[in-house]
Amino acid sequence: MLGRALSAARSPGWSRIPSRARAALAQLHSVLEAELQQIHGAGTWKGERVITSKQGARISVEGSAGVILNFCANNYLGLSSHPEVIQSGIQALEQYGAGLSSVRFICGTQNLHKSLEAKIAKFHQREDAILYASCFDANAGIFEVLLTSEDAILSDELNHASIIDGVRLCKANKYRYKHLDLGDLEAKLKEAQKHRMRLIVTDGVFSMDGDVAPLKEICDLSDKYNALVFIDECHATGFIGPNGRGTDELLGVMDRVHIINSTLGKALGGAAGGYTTGPKALVALLRQRSRPYLFSNSLPPPVVNCASKALDLLMDNNTIAESMTSKTKRFRSQMMAAGFTIGGMDHPICPVMLGDARLASSMAEDMLKRGIYVIGFSFPVVPKDKARIRVQISAAHSDEDIDQCVKAFVEVGRKHGVIS
Repeated sequence: MLGRALSAARSPGWSRIPSRARAALAQLHSVLEAELQQIHGAGTWKGERVITSKQGARISVEGSAGVILNFCANNYLGLSSHPEVIQSGIQALEQYGAGLSSVRFICGTQNLHKSLEAKIAKFHQREDAILYASCFDANAGIFEVLLTSEDAILSDELNHASIIDGVRLCKANKYRYKHLDLGDLEAKLKEAQKHRMRLIVTDGVFSMDGDVAPLKEICDLSDKYNALVFIDECHATGFIGPNGRGTDELLGVMDRVHIINSTLGKALGGAAGGYTTGPKALVALLRQRSRPYLFSNSLPPPVVNCASKALDLLMDNNTIAESMTSKTKRFRSQMMAAGFTIGGMDHPICPVMLGDARLASSMAEDMLKRGIYVIGFSFPVVPKDKARIRVQISAAHSDEDIDQCVKAFVEVGRKHGVIS
């Protein structure tokens, strides 16, 4: 594959490249080709399927005939192709244009941005909010602003990659506690008492496993050891908790969690964008010093309006979010009855645990042949020997869709010897 790229590079224009540059480029291609071959050999190559339709419970996939049931999207509420969400985006495109061609503090702030930030803060019952191009950027932009070398950050070992990268950027003293292990967290908090401030950082819901952080107990420890609590709610906002506010609402600690980062790119319309919501003073400081905010273009008006309409729909009526519970239970109970091991706890993220990367990839391909879109997850997305197919339930799925997915899993699972 990369060899073809190298051959293409040696076109007539190749001769015009200085010899030393050609040697360096050839060396680069050699190194990259070896690395790519190693990924292929390990069975962890991640191909990209091409969708030729709107995102939704039913999609069209290039190379596959007929309608495909999609069980692999973060489209938890089915709002990515909701007609009101789409129309709201069209209206913003016509009135405000495609984009701002600028960052927020120069000439990239519109009333749409300020309105959405206020709506997010209201939704989470926080003082203020700030928008980013993605939650990855929000996680990359907060810790180095909030914490200094005088402070400490205590992070769950299975936190999302964006949190890990954000933590690396800050100068705080770093403590990593074992996944969901309150005893280890307390030991680390005791050790961190010598620092000025302590920030506990955790996913509300862990995206690869679907398990929920024990926020009440974490907040108890934060009170005991005078620490702040930060949660990433990307896989909770919009559909977890009685009103879809997230894991802090689900577990009754909305007034005890200090800072929330989340996304607009999953349940809230599925386009793009992330945010931080919390104390007004923190948001004000992020506007002054957060590098991803200061040096990235503003969110495009259509994206902003789509997310805003998604929030309106959610706050007007929470029946969409409530439907997730029964749909999730239906899938999990049938799959476990069939003999599959399903990770996580009652969350619409339903990891079908397989262990072997090649097995996960092969089963996902066989599922597609049966009209079900799922993807095998393997290293480095998940730890080695913990490959899985991560199924995600959407409010847009019908009971019949779920039953059809289970039926396909049973057929494929028997073919590969995963179940009897």
